[in-house]
Amino acid sequence: MSDYSDRLNATKDGYPFRRWQESGLEQYTAEACSAFSGVFDQLIAELLRVGPDAAEPVMLAAFEKAVIALNTLNESDESLIETGEREDLCELVNTITVAAGLDPSKYGDGEGPASEWRDW
Repeated sequence: MSDYSDRLNATKDGYPFRRWQESGLEQYTAEACSAFSGVFDQLIAELLRVGPDAAEPVMLAAFEKAVIALNTLNESDESLIETGEREDLCELVNTITVAAGLDPSKYGDGEGPASEWRDW
């Protein structure tokens, strides 16, 4: 595996969804946490597909698609993304951004690419 794919796949170790599920809060069902994981697994798969030499707009399109999917999850149940979860999600997006070779401070007024499209 390439360093690029190793870096991206390593970000999965930072997924907060198991912790959310173990929190005891009823909204973090196995199904809900699996949906969040799926969004990020798809983002990583897309970044791997386009590769490390993809143009920045191509990579950003993958992030946009992921954040819009998170918006949809939040619309289905607004209790899913509250303050702590929002921070976890933004941090995870930024971690994946760095792993993809981009600088998160260039997007979302310095907050990272999630802030470009998020409604939560």
